[in-house]
Formats: sequence, C-alpha cells, structure tokens
Amino acid sequence: MNNLILDAEQIRREQVTFIAKVYAWMCGALALTAITALITASSPAILELIFGNKILFYGLIIAELGLVWYLSSAIQRLSAAAATGWFLFYSFLNGLTLSVIFVLYTTASIAGTFFVTAATFGAMSLYGYYTKRDLTKWGSLLMMALIGLILASVVNMFFNNPILYWITTYAGILIFVGLVAYDTQKIKDMNIIGNEGTEEDHKEAIMGSLALYLDFINLFLYMLRLLGNRK
Repeated sequence: MNNLILDAEQIRREQVTFIAKVYAWMCGALALTAITALITASSPAILELIFGNKILFYGLIIAELGLVWYLSSAIQRLSAAAATGWFLFYSFLNGLTLSVIFVLYTTASIAGTFFVTAATFGAMSLYGYYTKRDLTKWGSLLMMALIGLILASVVNMFFNNPILYWITTYAGILIFVGLVAYDTQKIKDMNIIGNEGTEEDHKEAIMGSLALYLDFINLFLYMLRLLGNRK
C-alpha cells in the first residue's frame, strides 16, 4: 500500500515538473515573439523590407509552416538542443510576421486582448489538466473543424465576405479554446514517468510547448479580430 502511495506521488510530482517545463518554454517563446514583433514594428525600414517585399513575406510564412512540420516529424531524430533551437527560431520568425498587428491595431487594444487571451487560455488549460473527462473525442472534432476553418479562411481571401469573416472569427475562437484544453490533457498524458531529466523528456516538453504556443497565438489573433481597435 505504501509503495502504491509513493508511486502515485512520484507520478504526480513528475507530471507537475513536466508541465512546469512545458509552460516555461511556451512563455519564453511567447516573450521572444513579442520582443521581436515590438522591435520590428518600431523600425520602419525593417517593416518595409518584410511587408513591402511579397517574396520575402511569403517566404517567411512558408518557412514558419515548414519549421512546424519539420519539428513535428523529425523530433525523434533531433537532439534536445537542436529541437530547442528550431523552436526558438520559429518563435523569432513568427515575431517578424506578427509585427504587422502593431501597425494595424492600437497598442492598448493589443494589450487588452493579450490579457483576455491569457485568462481564457489559463482557464481552459486548467480544465484540461484537472478534468477527469477524456477529451480524446474533442481532438478529432476540433481537427476537422480546424481544417474547415482554414479552407473557409483561404476562400475568403479571394471573396472578402464580411459575414464569412465574422463566422471564421467566432469559429476560430471556439476551436482554439477547445484545443487548449485538449492539448493540455494530451501533453499531461504523453509525459513518460521515469525519464525526468533525459533528452527525451526535454524533447517532449518542447513539443508540448510548441502545441500550446500555437494554440495561444492563434487564439490571440482571433480574439484580436473581435476585440482589437484598428488605427
């Protein structure tokens, strides 16, 4: 009986330590993205270089998508240091492209939206961590909804329909709110008990951080559509 109690306590301790590492890396990546975006937005020359050159801008977007795919598919072959470096580099590139929000929206509304996003993210992440309900079914539904959201967003790039714009805005918020809870539970469950401090443990933390980072950024951008005040 005592051994069972000790094992349960070890599992709880390792899960808490692992989740703390995931959030630490996620927050570090968000800070890097924010600092990069602020510095870029304060430099008209850099803004003109990025957004005045379509080839460079779309090249950055493609590079970001490629990095997410590469990290997800090659994580087992990468060292922990390499995975960390690529994750931070992705966060940096994301800061370059996200700097445009400081041109389009007021600083006050960006800050306000960030705090609303952080509160929503925190609440749903706590739910995902502590709920006893299996959220696996959420994953399939949310991924199908996300594919539909992407397709609708691409279509609306050509038609620029305001109704479809707001439909995708509200849908995007709901989808990423759900993904925060789902991904948190998935990250908690994927932690392998007993490998604390190993390279595998570190790479698991980086992949968990990437998933939550993407959830946060996308939730923030959809929230900004709703709450942001344009200049």
